[in-house]
Amino acid sequence: MIRLERVSVERALAWIDAATGCLDTEETAFETPANRILAEDVRAQNPIPPADCAAIDGYAVCAEDSLGAGAYNPLAVAAGTVEAGQALPVGMDAIVPFDQAEPNEAGGVVLVEPVAAGASIDRQGAVASADALLIAAGTRLTARHIGMIAIAGVARVPVIRRPRVRLVVARYARSGEPFDGNGPMLRALVDRDGGIVTDAPLADAFAPGADLVLVAGGTGRSHEDRSVAALSACGKLDLHGVALAPGETAGFGRLAGGTPALLLPGAPAACLWNYELFAGRAIRRLGGRDPALPYPSRPVVTVRKIVSAIGMTEVCPIRCLADGHIAPVASFAEAGLMAAIQGDGFVVVPEASEGYPAGAQITAYFYDERQIRAEPMS
Repeated sequence: MIRLERVSVERALAWIDAATGCLDTEETAFETPANRILAEDVRAQNPIPPADCAAIDGYAVCAEDSLGAGAYNPLAVAAGTVEAGQALPVGMDAIVPFDQAEPNEAGGVVLVEPVAAGASIDRQGAVASADALLIAAGTRLTARHIGMIAIAGVARVPVIRRPRVRLVVARYARSGEPFDGNGPMLRALVDRDGGIVTDAPLADAFAPGADLVLVAGGTGRSHEDRSVAALSACGKLDLHGVALAPGETAGFGRLAGGTPALLLPGAPAACLWNYELFAGRAIRRLGGRDPALPYPSRPVVTVRKIVSAIGMTEVCPIRCLADGHIAPVASFAEAGLMAAIQGDGFVVVPEASEGYPAGAQITAYFYDERQIRAEPMS
């Protein structure tokens, strides 16, 4: 039997942080960086807007020409039709909405009230002056950021390179699972965290060319669990075993060139939580993202005792109650991956704790962001 060292979760996290760092930078066209991490500040190359322009569709007029206009003294003034965002014609300094003026045969408009200079005008530089900071480095780019980048006229955007993740799923008939759940689950998780997955067999797992290697399965105590031996032969196994429930048979090591390799247990629930706590953190760090768990959290009050074995960090599934409290549900040891389906979130119980009594206030993480809106009762 293979001996497990079973280090603390804190030590395993420290290993992850020491083994991973932000990758290098690449440039991409401004239309394509959605969900990428900005590597450098984006600044306005010119004032935004670059000139005084219309804030609405309407007629551009000279405000001084409208002085004295009234219901009993309609005035005809020179005007030009403009659309929102269009620069003002020379000599014009106000916009009159279409429904507040009547065009005349001379090509101007008739006004029945004066208009103030600057009315419905976006002044040059009102959004940003030249060289103003628009988006800070480290921002995960979304549609609104891409829109601002386009407005600023930035053609190429510097972003952190996406981590290349080599995924190996070791399948064994004795696993008891009729289908592979780990592969599809891990691909979805890697994509969520910004990585690019390449599948490979175990024989090619530890070749060069990846930023991180993930092997799911074959990490247990039996000599038939080949993943540990394969990594030891091709690189270095630094840690084998972590005090985490579910998932104590995880392994942590490096290839000959220093690339980190993580061995995840084959049981789906254990695979999931080793990914979330360790592999996901590694990928997020490589891609320049926040390494913390990517779930919203809030303080909650448990209505029933949450039991955990001392000496193990345990992920305990919970469900939300109508009054804002939470209650534990069947554990991952009992329900496997279904515990994550039946629950609304989870609590992480540290290894020095035996759990929490009923009425204790604790921090819970939620799969759905809507769950954080309900405040716990005092």
